[in-house]
Amino acid sequence: MGTYDGDDFYCDVAIPRAVPLEVVHEDDLVLAYHHTRPFWPVHLVAVPKQHIASFTTIAASDEAHVRALLAVVQQLARRVEEEHGAAAVLTNLGAYQDSKHLHVHVHSGAQLRA
Repeated sequence: MGTYDGDDFYCDVAIPRAVPLEVVHEDDLVLAYHHTRPFWPVHLVAVPKQHIASFTTIAASDEAHVRALLAVVQQLARRVEEEHGAAAVLTNLGAYQDSKHLHVHVHSGAQLRA
């Protein structure tokens, strides 16, 4: 995949499938797939299909999407933990958040790159 220089990879690229993705879950509210540039040997990302800027901007009107997202994250984390013996769940905020769209990483293994 080429370099993306926008600020919402998920709305611009992932959700509309502007690039091929290895999808592990998709329904009307949530998309989850193997990260396109993994930082860990197992690196999944789950994202609500509705734009929500970040974890700290979740509003009451986002409840259905956030509940669905967390249910998918729980399923992914359970599967990764069962298959690999450990799992971590991570979301980034502020300057740590490259893409300004709520997304959650589920990962396992030693970090591949900084």
